[in-house]
Amino acid sequence: VQLQASGGGLVQPGGSLRLSCAASGMQFSGDVWGWYRQATGKQREYVASVTSGGTIRYADSAEGRFTISRNNARNTMELQMNSLKPEDTATYYCNAKRHYPPTYNYWGQGTQVTVSS
Repeated sequence: VQLQASGGGLVQPGGSLRLSCAASGMQFSGDVWGWYRQATGKQREYVASVTSGGTIRYADSAEGRFTISRNNARNTMELQMNSLKPEDTATYYCNAKRHYPPTYNYWGQGTQVTVSS
């Protein structure tokens, strides 16, 4: 099983980036996919998530600026990030987890987002 995150980069404050996550190696269902981020020297934190049924949640820091989406047929997920701030600078990780049997918890390798002028 592999989750491949991509789309990070350097962007100026107020700019936008679109992150993508592509999963392969198994059939995913009944689960929650999400984005997490980890800034240097800080703990990994939750950003947003979407269930296979389409329920979406955001961290307060992402609400109103980020939009998460998921394509179950293609096993892909995206995070559209607008109005980026320097404090959004972090490595962003995608995650796929299922809380009931067969349980799983998979992480992508991370993609770096740097917001700086």
